[in-house]
Amino acid sequence: MMLAQGNSDPRVCALNLLRTIRGEVPLERTKGIDREHIDKPITQSDELKADAEWVLETYEPRLSGEEIALLAADAAGGDYALEASVR
Repeated sequence: MMLAQGNSDPRVCALNLLRTIRGEVPLERTKGIDREHIDKPITQSDELKADAEWVLETYEPRLSGEEIALLAADAAGGDYALEASVR
């Protein structure tokens, strides 16, 4: 999702990167989160966190202090959210 303004802000760029599935961007096929993490159990969340950290380090070097957390909105129903705290 592109915003009407503010797209040059590193935090907006980080949000766009974390909402992108790897392979969606033509000529930049490694940008975004790997789709293999979709529907994996919470016990394998470390792989998703590591992938998100790699994406942010690789494509948004203006950020520092990335902290990635996986939040369970409804753990029993399998509803999880990836949250990144960046500076």
